[in-house]
Parts: sequence; structure tokens; C-alpha cells
Amino acid sequence: MNNTKIWLSSPHMGGTEQKYIQEAFDANWVAPLGPNVNGLEQDLENYLDSNAHVGALSSGTAAIHLGLILLGVQTGDEVICQSMTFSASANPILYLGATPVFIDSEAQTWNLCPIALEAAIIERIKKGKKPKAIIAVHLYGVPYQIEAITAIADTYQIPILEDSAEALGSSYKGQKCGTFGDIGILSFNGNKIITTSGGGAIVTKTAALKEKAIFYATQSRDNAPHYQHSEIGYNYRMSNICAGIGRGQMEVLDEHVALRRQMHDFYVDIFASIEGVEVFSTPNDDYFANYWLSAITIDENKTNGITRETLRLALEAENIESRPLWKPMHLQPIFEKYPYYGNQVAGKLFETGLCLPSGSNLTDEDRTRIKKAIHTIFKHQ
Repeated sequence: MNNTKIWLSSPHMGGTEQKYIQEAFDANWVAPLGPNVNGLEQDLENYLDSNAHVGALSSGTAAIHLGLILLGVQTGDEVICQSMTFSASANPILYLGATPVFIDSEAQTWNLCPIALEAAIIERIKKGKKPKAIIAVHLYGVPYQIEAITAIADTYQIPILEDSAEALGSSYKGQKCGTFGDIGILSFNGNKIITTSGGGAIVTKTAALKEKAIFYATQSRDNAPHYQHSEIGYNYRMSNICAGIGRGQMEVLDEHVALRRQMHDFYVDIFASIEGVEVFSTPNDDYFANYWLSAITIDENKTNGITRETLRLALEAENIESRPLWKPMHLQPIFEKYPYYGNQVAGKLFETGLCLPSGSNLTDEDRTRIKKAIHTIFKHQ
């Protein structure tokens, strides 16, 4: 294996990150507060442009945890969660001693199924456990069915925590993802559209709610000259150094989104003439996806027995990273005992789906290698 590794989604620096980091060092602002933190929050608020109030945190998971707290989730409550997602969407439910109720996907956006969602809500209410919140995810940067999910949430008066960890730069009918839910969250992990090394953000509708989130994120320190605490707090604030990386990354966000979308189009072209392979794409022009990860599904009945795993191993042999779709939460050992509503859409997607290299820093040489490897396995000229 002499070829260099082609990663699924690696960090991509824009060039100005070092300037903001150096400013932090020069001013000795190394703590989890400072000009870069304030600046990144302002940059994100300007970008989201929907009366958003943003608090920079140590991770997207921390943002979900605080978001659930702000929505009043407590021990014994139930929280609805999309099953097809990364475990970080669901883990904070257990942090709070609440019970996750998992919902199947629908085939168009691979996100929360409105039919299964409403059925779950009706049944949980009949059991005397009205869900306290709904965690809806924009999977791989493709927005969920905003109008249908919002209508159901409004009907039953259940707030939405909008998990936009994978969807910065995506939008629906011109409105940016992260601004639809009662609370929104973002992730800046190393493999995301932009990164702060590790980090995330919470998006709220009001300045007061943002300040409450920051209060919790800074150990819930009361306004006193000494250290006084009346509520449980957390060490969840973003560092000024990490925020400096984020400020530089915000300058290239639109460019990174465009490059990821080009990778999606690259795969659409490759698989256009290969029967049995579908590239995950938005349902219509109302949806604008950042295509954080380009994903495909493979029908082995139409590919002469070539499966998701056949392709993954063939790419691995060429030192090209690919990865199965998220394994649904209701199929995970830690979560399988909790309620699940829906059919087998998410499970089928996991069995047949594969994420392909999608980074904004992939080169023409990388694409040539990827294309050759795919054509070789499908014996396609």
C-alpha cells in the first residue's frame, strides 16, 4: 500500500487561522473566553442571519446537553430522538436521566419520519408520558422535512432541538439550518465543514437564553465577588485559541461548502451509468445541502452481488477511507432496550449505505484514484 491515505473528511485550513491564534497568544488570552470567542459568536450570528444568538462551546455534544437542560428535560422525562444519527445526539438524554424514544427515518431525506413521529407522540401521551423534546437531525447536511416536523411539534406543543452538527451551510427555502428549532446546535469537530479542532455552539432565539446557556457552561457561577453556585454547572465554554481557528475557518466556510457540493456532483457523475447505486441527494430545490459527507446506497440485486462492504473493502485496499452510514441508535447495544417507532428504513439504509471521501481539500489526483477504484470494482469503463 504505497498510495497516500485519502481520508473520508479531514480538516482543511484556510490560511488565516494562525493570525487569530497569534493574536490570542500576543494578548495572553488563552482561557475559555476572550476576543476570539466573542468574534466567532458574532461571525456565526451574522452568517445564520435569522435573529440567532450563538454561544461557543467545547463540543456539539455539550450544546445538545445544555439545550436539553434549557428545554426543561429532567430525570424521568422522555425525549424523542432520530434513530439514524451519531450517538452524540442521544447520549445527553441519558446524561440527564431521561429516556430516549427513537424514531425511524423516511426515504427522501433519511431524517425523522413524520408519520412515525406523530404515532410515537400519540402513543407516549396515551401512556401518560408526553415527550419533553424532539431531537431532529439534518443527516449528512441534508435538511429534515422542516414543515412537516415543525407542524407536528406545534400541534402537540413539544419543542424541537435542531441537531445541525453536520449542517452548517445547509438551508431550507433560503433559511439557514440551525435556526429552525427552539434550540439549535452546531459542531466544529475536526471532520466537519469547518473546525475549531474540537468545539461546537448552541443557537438560541433570545439573548437571555444564550446567556443562560453560557452561565451553565461556565460552572453556573453566581454574580458574586467569591465563587458561589446555586445551580449545577459545566465546564463547556470554548477556548479563545480554538475560537481563533474558528474565526479563520468562517472566512472559508462558503468555499468549503461549494467544494463539498462539487464532490457530491463528482459521485453523481460516476454512478450515473452504474445500475443499482444511488447517490443521496436532496428531494428538490427547496433543500440546499452542504453535503458534508457524500453517501450512496447499493442494491446488490442490481449490481451482480456487489455490496456496501464489497466496495468499502475495495477502497480500503487502495488506501481510500469510506465508512458505513451511522448505525441506527435503536440497533446499538446501549440503546436497544428503549422504545422505537417506525419500520426498517434506517436499518436498511445502514445495511446498504456507504459514505465516500468528501473533504473540501481533496485533489484532482485524489479524485482520479477514487474514480479508478470505483470503476475497477464495478468493472465499468
